[in-house]
Amino acid sequence: MAANRWLKPEVYPLFAAVGVAVGICGMQLVRNITTNPEVRVTKQNRTAGILENFAEGEKYSQHSLRKYVRNKQPQIMPSVNNFFSDPRN
Repeated sequence: MAANRWLKPEVYPLFAAVGVAVGICGMQLVRNITTNPEVRVTKQNRTAGILENFAEGEKYSQHSLRKYVRNKQPQIMPSVNNFFSDPRN
């Protein structure tokens, strides 16, 4: 009975949006656990204390997505923005 209430075609986009959000959160959690230099999961690494490893921190913070968007304009649709904001049009 409850499955019929929630498994309607109108609810599929909601399931998709929530699934994508959960996937992004899961990906970020896995990325932090596996590559963040400040997260230490094993006991041996936790006893090391605070490390002064700036190269590893720089590598973590300057990931490939950040390098890709570094020189891009912060606009989603530049042609539409220019059309409405440019006084020459």
